[in-house]
Amino acid sequence: MSRYRSLLAFSWAMAALAVVAAVGLMADDRVLVGAPIWLKPFKFAVSFTAYGLTLAWMLGHRGPTRTGRWAAHAVVAAGIVEMAIIVGQTIRGRSSHFNVETPLDRALFQIMGVTIAVLWTGTLVIAVLLFRTRLGDRAATWAIRLGMLLGLTGLLLGALMLIPTPDQQAAGALRTAIGAHSVGVPDGGPAMPVTGWNTTGGDLRIPHFFGMHALQALPLLLYGIDALGARFPRLRAERVRLRLVLVAAGAAAALLALLTWQALRGQALTHPDAATLTALTCLTLLTALATACHLYTSPSPRDAHETIN
Repeated sequence: MSRYRSLLAFSWAMAALAVVAAVGLMADDRVLVGAPIWLKPFKFAVSFTAYGLTLAWMLGHRGPTRTGRWAAHAVVAAGIVEMAIIVGQTIRGRSSHFNVETPLDRALFQIMGVTIAVLWTGTLVIAVLLFRTRLGDRAATWAIRLGMLLGLTGLLLGALMLIPTPDQQAAGALRTAIGAHSVGVPDGGPAMPVTGWNTTGGDLRIPHFFGMHALQALPLLLYGIDALGARFPRLRAERVRLRLVLVAAGAAAALLALLTWQALRGQALTHPDAATLTALTCLTLLTALATACHLYTSPSPRDAHETIN
């Protein structure tokens, strides 16, 4: 992990920025698009802290390579530029995302589009490297690999926010914004605390967030399984751990699709309709059934240290 110092330095810098943004939340009473103006820098700084540390940890499993270092540098450079724009626009009292009201706002938003493309490409290169190397046993390897795939998908889903809303399409050349977080309602309406997710319509930030942070969720799940293995010997078997990781990854992918479908239909996370609840119930039951099947048809405890080749 320490071999990728640029990612580590970036993560600690983002952690420090999160503290600064938290102070801004308390000291600056300005509101932008219905939310405290320092909330976006705070959320992005926290997210980048976790993102950088996770990538450094994952890359640390395969050893240093020139390609890995350059991919890490690309992610760091993109993140620094993006955060500089977000903080700079916050200080100016301007929106950083979707804002094309002035030539400067438009230019900054376009630069952010480039940084996101660079960050996604750098992450993709890291994912390719991780798929070419065994990262511990098979359970750990696939927890990392599938977490990376879900993270890349979550990042890619952010592109849905760039689609102009019907009002923006009607405004044509006079529009001052391109894209939005919300679907079916304007940005800036009633929202959930902390996350700021819309509670009256769809919000594309939800699948974007869920997909990105599956990057951490799958390896953390495996840590939880390993911790329970001290009490339940059956969970020590590599085959069982691998199966549980695969079930969790499949469930996460299905939930990501469900959250995206819900948001695109203009439906708030807090107000699911019958179709959403039915799909969620089916997903929950299938996940529970698959988990139970793999637990109760697994190898005996004496096979706990088996190796799958």
